Amino acid sequence: MPHPLDAAAVRTWCALALQALGRERERIDAINVYPVADGDTGTNLYLTAESAARAVEAAFDGHGASGTEPGLADAVGAMAHGALIGARGNSGTILAQLLRGMAEVLGEGSVDGDPGAAAALKRALRRAAESTYEAVAHPVEGTVLTVATVAAEAAGRADGSPAAVARAAYEGARTALEATPGQLAVLGRAGVVDAGGCGLVAVLGALAGALSGEVPTAAIAVRPDASMRADASVRSDASVRSDAPLRPDAPVRSDAPVRSDAPVRLDASAPVPGGCPAADGHAPEPEGPHGGHGDPDGPAFEVIYLLEADDDAVARLRARLDGLGDSLVVVGGDGLWNVHVHVDDAGAAVEAGIEAGRPYRIRITHFGTADGGRAARRREAEPAARAVVAVVPGDGLAGLCAEAGATAVTVRPGEPPASGELVQAIRQAHAREVMLLPNDPELQHTAAAAAEQARTEGVRVALIPTRAAVQGIAALAVHEPARSFDEDVVAMTSAAGATRYAELAVAERQSWTMAGVCQAGDVLGLIDGDVAVIGSDLAATAATVLDRMLSAGGEMVTFVLGAEFPAALAERLERHVRERHLAVDTVVYEGGQRGAPLLIGVE
Repeated sequence: MPHPLDAAAVRTWCALALQALGRERERIDAINVYPVADGDTGTNLYLTAESAARAVEAAFDGHGASGTEPGLADAVGAMAHGALIGARGNSGTILAQLLRGMAEVLGEGSVDGDPGAAAALKRALRRAAESTYEAVAHPVEGTVLTVATVAAEAAGRADGSPAAVARAAYEGARTALEATPGQLAVLGRAGVVDAGGCGLVAVLGALAGALSGEVPTAAIAVRPDASMRADASVRSDASVRSDAPLRPDAPVRSDAPVRSDAPVRLDASAPVPGGCPAADGHAPEPEGPHGGHGDPDGPAFEVIYLLEADDDAVARLRARLDGLGDSLVVVGGDGLWNVHVHVDDAGAAVEAGIEAGRPYRIRITHFGTADGGRAARRREAEPAARAVVAVVPGDGLAGLCAEAGATAVTVRPGEPPASGELVQAIRQAHAREVMLLPNDPELQHTAAAAAEQARTEGVRVALIPTRAAVQGIAALAVHEPARSFDEDVVAMTSAAGATRYAELAVAERQSWTMAGVCQAGDVLGLIDGDVAVIGSDLAATAATVLDRMLSAGGEMVTFVLGAEFPAALAERLERHVRERHLAVDTVVYEGGQRGAPLLIGVE
């Protein structure tokens, strides 16, 4: 039975897309030869979709607190924003732009009834395809751009409900995908279809499933029939059977964690929509050190960052980055952008972002390193015996972790990492055994899902139940790789559990707390996660929090200073501890975190 195009359908779409990409991730990775054969297109699409799904869930949670549900505009807006801030790689960045294009139309508020919704969905798919060409500096046919365009054209010819439109888009995408080897020479030589387009087929299949309640048959092979002509082209008027039955014919196999309370309307035993089943699991050999370009002198680095900047600055940035490298994709708007480029001079690409605005979440990957792709990973040395992966809220703590030999996942307020991002960090640690420190009570389930996924890949993972960054610091301080795995887990868990934690925050609005009513601008002192002190001054509030924590005893106080916390104030707090609490040592770290001016730990 068809379902309406509403917020619930968007939520279902996210869940099904995540399942589909989770199932197909490895196979899409294996056919990734363009623009760089770095074997990560499926993974990047999955991580991007996971970020989008988390944002939609957050939108539902936020409305649920007030007893309401988000509207369609809220849901698609959250989906697009989540994809934007979590976009990975060239493919993930383009997917984020596709979703943003759809959100521009579906967020207009003119979606009423099936006829109106069907027409809106057609416009949304058309706008999505158009927006990708605007975002990519030098569009290339035979890629996901072509697949998106043909899908939109097929949807435009469909009649009936939104479900029929989505199904036509899915079938059109499959038709386009089959022809990509004839449009892009590198695909034809490798004997594969476009990896990004393959992922889009899965995403559109999930949309069709969410709106129809039925599941599209996964019928696209990632390796085309040998009889396909090398000069084949995609016909924009290719007929699409919108009345074709959507037959479930394969069991679900997904490594994608999906919220158990998400309202997925399909039968739990049904197969995941869409998909690009591979003929085999082997990746084609790259054509050169930089993959699909076949150019040994091609760019050596992939640079990705989020950027806060205005439109004029971004226009100048595009021109400058286009002169520095290739595979340039800049997506976003309304002051927030996701920038992706392949360059030889990674520093120059980051400097260009600094000149344009404020870049953050900067990721730089060398194509010849272990992070650079599947082919390089095969040549890696033997994994280390044991490693630590820690989630931290600031660059200062990330540096501290790096000095201690740990792999850090840096996060910003309101942008928690997805489980796939933690899995990637575990892989990057390249160890047989990993200690995972979530350092946040809200990340316990996410970290558990990441640990479970890593275990299926042969890594022994222990989830240390750290609830704050200062507990993570305490656990990392006693980490000893020479100990047995179990002994190390016990020691780190004990150190974390023996550390009480607190933080200062500034209230954004009036609200009720455990300590009474606070007003916007008040300084809040939280101890073990609960508001215990309300004050008007950072130093006085911090001193009160310290006195309460140390009244029960303590030997060591750890201060982690936020990005804008005055150093003189830290010295004042250290002096307060020395004068009021004898035999208590203090240590200060420049954490660089935003949102919490000060983190405190008492051991």
